[in-house]
Amino acid sequence: MGSESTAGTLLAAGNEAMLEAAFRTGDFLGAWQLLEGARRHACDDEDRVAEAAALTRLGMLAHFAAMGGDLARADWATEEQLFTAALRIQREVGDAAGAAESLFGLGLVHQVLRGDWETAMPYYSEALALAESYADEMVRSEVHRHIGFFHVFVSGDSERGLRHLRMSQVLRERYGDPRRVATGTLALGEAELAAGNLTDALRLLRDAVDQARQANLSPQRIGWAEHALADAERAAA
Repeated sequence: MGSESTAGTLLAAGNEAMLEAAFRTGDFLGAWQLLEGARRHACDDEDRVAEAAALTRLGMLAHFAAMGGDLARADWATEEQLFTAALRIQREVGDAAGAAESLFGLGLVHQVLRGDWETAMPYYSEALALAESYADEMVRSEVHRHIGFFHVFVSGDSERGLRHLRMSQVLRERYGDPRRVATGTLALGEAELAAGNLTDALRLLRDAVDQARQANLSPQRIGWAEHALADAERAAA
């Protein structure tokens, strides 16, 4: 890949390829090659921060790939190992921003793949404490989003959950990636529907469908938004 293909450039390219695969194409091979290349390059250079970042991204790639298929068949143990290995390094070198992302990843493993909110929430809570001081808008948005899901759909504290989800959307819009804005609008609309706020839910879910189409998201992701809107329209009928 040439002399300029440092771990950092490979990480950036791999992260973008991962997002394109997750939100549009479904083809993760190129992203995996870039991120694995970043990991090897970081190991060769003894760059532990970059090595941990590559491990975290490989964990996220595995998670996105699992989300597109049958979650019951997802290899959650391998995903957990990647995030755990990254977190161990990040704690050793004092990379608080990286640790926030890896802790979030561990929360995803337990919540999304294993259906275990009780185990997931301490990871999310620790991730939020670090993310609010050290991480970028997107990591903060993701942690707020999943904590919001917990309060809306599990604990029954809809108002608390909606505060997290609204903050998540503000951070997504500030970050400016239309792929992420669309999925955030969908999440907030679903939460408003669950909380019984039908007018807000309909508005948000119509926006989510439009945003998903305008962002050229995958048919699966557009379908998720359309399905949620149909549920809201039935509720309003």
